[in-house]
Amino acid sequence: KDIEFIRSYYFNKKEDTRFSSSVGKFVGFTEQGVRNAAAWNKDASKLSVMKAQKEVYCLNHVQIDYNNVL
Repeated sequence: KDIEFIRSYYFNKKEDTRFSSSVGKFVGFTEQGVRNAAAWNKDASKLSVMKAQKEVYCLNHVQIDYNNVL
């Protein structure tokens, strides 16, 4: 429950757009990023794929990574 999947997009070394599984949508941080986020948030299939990434990357690997750290 405490795991969060974040995917950030950068342009010219500045974070432009971010998807966060806790928010459940894209958020823009620049003028172009706000436009991208608005367009991507309208696409239900893109949002569902991004929401599924938490299970694909985080939940399936957290125990393995945790054991390797110990």
